[in-house]
Amino acid sequence: MKHLKHYESRENTQKLRASPTGAFLNTSFQQRLAQNYGQLSPRLREAGDYLVANPLDTATRSLRSVSDESGLAPATFSRLARALSYESFEDLRDALRAQIGRQVASFASRAEGLRKSGENGARGHLDRARDAAVGNIDKLLTQIDADRFEAAVNRLHTARKVALLGALGSTGIAEYLGYMANFLGPNWTQLGRMGASIGAALADMDERDALIIITKPPYARVSMRAAEMAHAQGVFLMVITDSHACPALRIAQSGFIVPTEGSNFFTSYVGTLFLLETLVAMLASKAGPDAAERIGEIERRSRALQEVIDI
Repeated sequence: MKHLKHYESRENTQKLRASPTGAFLNTSFQQRLAQNYGQLSPRLREAGDYLVANPLDTATRSLRSVSDESGLAPATFSRLARALSYESFEDLRDALRAQIGRQVASFASRAEGLRKSGENGARGHLDRARDAAVGNIDKLLTQIDADRFEAAVNRLHTARKVALLGALGSTGIAEYLGYMANFLGPNWTQLGRMGASIGAALADMDERDALIIITKPPYARVSMRAAEMAHAQGVFLMVITDSHACPALRIAQSGFIVPTEGSNFFTSYVGTLFLLETLVAMLASKAGPDAAERIGEIERRSRALQEVIDI
């Protein structure tokens, strides 16, 4: 099975230690795998990759069948389950069954939409794009831990500074997030914008601050290294990606895996934009009257500078 390239200095095959808090036990299978991927042996990673790629087969077939299909020993899957703090592989399968159950309606509606969009032309492309976009959002909503997301938003709300970093295809997404968030306060900054030094910006950050990294495969080295640097300095690190294999997830205090399936040849950012716009809306609801006053002042100045035109 082909694996994504990982930017790691060395293999760490030590057995995963159980989380000291009960919160970990409430996370989804993919979240558990993502948080601890770097600590798993290559064989256990291969087993995890297979389960992520084949959740329905895993949930409905016997362990022996899963073993035969994957080419991995049954004991490998049992070890993976224990490494991720499940009592047994059957408990892991129950978690996958619950998640699949929440997705059934979404998958059925997407399948029906794809069937109806079989014709060629603009209508067909529009229908397929719509189905992929709505499907990504629906899948995100079935997988995300709302309490963890709210806790992350609360941490961003109290941060002294919030830095944003997106490279390659994620650059514009980070810039859009910065544009939205700057209406709420001046403490949001996009790193590396217009050639500015990322290192210089990170040098002034500590545990009072937060860094949001948006990254999709192939992972930009600068994003991975910035995550490591911020983590070492005690900065609150939030990572938004689309794969449990993202190296930065294992050191992030808050990480979210966003579906990115699309009808085109490139990675879809619809789900990511949905998550980020929701994040800003939640921040705005916590900001109080000062934020509303700031937004009004920005609008007045924009009109005075004729940056916008009223119709």
